Amino acid sequence: MKNVLTVENVTKTYGNFTALNKVSIAIPKGSVFGLLGPNGAGKTSLIRIINQITLPDSGTIYLDGKPLQLNHIQDIGYLPEERGLYKSMKVGEQAIYLAQLKGMSKQEAKKKLQMWFEKFGINDWWNKKIQELSKGMAQKVQFIVTVMHEPKLLIFDEPFSGFDPVNANLIKDEILKLRDNGASIIFSTHRMESVEEMCDYIALIDKSNKILDGKLSDIKHQFKENKFEVGLISDNKNIFNEVQEKFKVTNLNTNTENNEYKMVVTLNNNDTTKDLIKYLNSKAQINHFSEIIPSANDIFLKSVTNHE
Repeated sequence: MKNVLTVENVTKTYGNFTALNKVSIAIPKGSVFGLLGPNGAGKTSLIRIINQITLPDSGTIYLDGKPLQLNHIQDIGYLPEERGLYKSMKVGEQAIYLAQLKGMSKQEAKKKLQMWFEKFGINDWWNKKIQELSKGMAQKVQFIVTVMHEPKLLIFDEPFSGFDPVNANLIKDEILKLRDNGASIIFSTHRMESVEEMCDYIALIDKSNKILDGKLSDIKHQFKENKFEVGLISDNKNIFNEVQEKFKVTNLNTNTENNEYKMVVTLNNNDTTKDLIKYLNSKAQINHFSEIIPSANDIFLKSVTNHE
């Protein structure tokens, strides 16, 4: 798969403080790439460098295989966490102005804006000033301004901040549609449930260093701990103790009325899933068996804790 953006060994310092230490990531085309990390990890510094707001001390960034240049700003859409619309300007006037800065003609911009305003049901906002809008309403306008020139690369920094659940879901659906239509997306957030729902790939930065990256499904596989949720039906009151003699068992939940036993079983180093199922079948009726897959939140916490 080709990459729309490649970051190679980027370092950025501010005085004696190192914000990024030889960080390398690659954003595959047509994907949502989660850029994750605790506060102060270096994510914002990297985003600012990609947007050419600041320059790296060393390292190289490529957009579509070419070194990043000033004219590439038209190929990037950036929605910062701290929004930056001009409060005293009218919505429509400001949106057209910002679209022209991205290389769109006034006529083209107006046509695109009418499409987006109609999609979001905000046609009557055209002549309102930003200061007349609620935070969530202004967020919608900023989102439209970010995406309307159809850039190759979109960067969303906490895009759901300020939205109620209904509008957060609306924006999430639009981001996924943009990906499905060919856009490549960098998605920076602390909301791990959004990472689960949206991200194809992730990178985790902590204390200026990249400590993890790759396809989210592959990373989940790497972090599995051979734990299984098991449900057993048995009239043997000692079933828990018997299973515990061979495997590590935790989180026992018993419904003695129905002879149901629910537990979490961890495989021994030399055992396979097949061994576990065979053993459980010899002891009871299995009515539930599923592997516990770590969540993005589990992976985040474990990686950052181990990095300390």
